[in-house]
This record gives sequence, C-alpha cells and structure tokens, in this order.
Amino acid sequence: MSSDEAVPGYTEAMAELDRILDEIEADDVDVDVLAQRVSRAAELIRICRARITATRVEVERVVAELDAAPGAVTAPDQS
Repeated sequence: MSSDEAVPGYTEAMAELDRILDEIEADDVDVDVLAQRVSRAAELIRICRARITATRVEVERVVAELDAAPGAVTAPDQS
C-alpha cells in the first residue's frame, strides 16, 4: 500500500479479501496477477489482525476501568 492510500477499515478490508478470494478461486485466474493479489491479501490480513488486536486492547482497558471504578459491581464468582 502506498503512503497516499488510506488504510481500509476492518469491514472494507474483509470485503476486499472476499473479492480477492473469489478471484483466486476462479477457474480463469490470471497467473500474471496471482502473486500481486496474494500479496494484497496478506497486507489486508495484517490490517485486520492489527484492528482486532487494537480493539481487544481497548475493550480490556474499558473493562478494567469499569472494574476499578468506585462502587463497581462485579459478577459473582462462578467457580
């Protein structure tokens, strides 16, 4: 991805991955562009993984803040 291109959001990246998968699975896949499409798919996967990781970290932070808040109600121990 060039520095001029905007990084796609998760949903957009997944949609593009679906399109690439359809192209790769086609019987008439153009071998000349196959490596290029696989490379783009790898880039999109890295973007999606980064988005998932960032979201997980943010959710954990928010939950930790809620747990640490004065008067926080915690779920009963279910062990």
